Amino acid sequence: MRPRRRPIEQQRPVNRDSTRINDAIRVPNVRLIDDDGAQLGIKSTDEAREYAYGKNLDLVEVAAQADPPVAKVMDYGKYRYEEEQKRKQARKHQSQIQVKEIKLRPKIGVHDYNTKKGHVERFLNQRAKVKVTIMFRGRETTHPERGRDLLLRLAEDVKEIGQIESQPLLDGRNMVMVLGPTKNAGVKRDAETEDQERSEEEVQRDGDGQDHAQQPPSDDAAGSPGETEPGEAETRAEERATRA
Repeated sequence: MRPRRRPIEQQRPVNRDSTRINDAIRVPNVRLIDDDGAQLGIKSTDEAREYAYGKNLDLVEVAAQADPPVAKVMDYGKYRYEEEQKRKQARKHQSQIQVKEIKLRPKIGVHDYNTKKGHVERFLNQRAKVKVTIMFRGRETTHPERGRDLLLRLAEDVKEIGQIESQPLLDGRNMVMVLGPTKNAGVKRDAETEDQERSEEEVQRDGDGQDHAQQPPSDDAAGSPGETEPGEAETRAEERATRA
């Protein structure tokens, strides 16, 4: 017979909050701070605890390494909630910095250079950093100044939206420079998008106005195609009588 499996012991979640509050404070004396920040001096822990309980608050140890430890009167549950909200807001406002890379050759043509520069401008307008790498081959390594001049030329061409964060440095057969976005990066693109949306709304409004102005006339004004005027009917009747 197969032996029975032993039940898996469920471990309790570890409480990472090591702050000592209320009865967990075991030192004999504490330096007490009131809930409004007032210094109340050194008190026995029992006296400080009773003082906090009298205000329907908690006694929280805030500086355990001091002599004696510092304890503060506060609403610990509210304090933890506010701290958690602050951490959430800080994480929300943190922006992940993306680093894009563009590779160039020292003898790059004008067309290819403009294409690469367009990529750099697009990345900077997306508020990303750009790592520009010059790749040397063969005897090109004997003229690193050409790569440096090319990098500085690129930085000058995009200076309105990009700034040098790392100067050109030779790394083996490559030379690397890092560009970072300025405050103007992405501003022009946002303005162009807004102008485009406004122009589309104006075109739509103009089209609606033309539709209302070019409505066809009603059937009452034009008359039905088979309807005959009264004078014309009398003339036809007289012609028939004359022929008869």
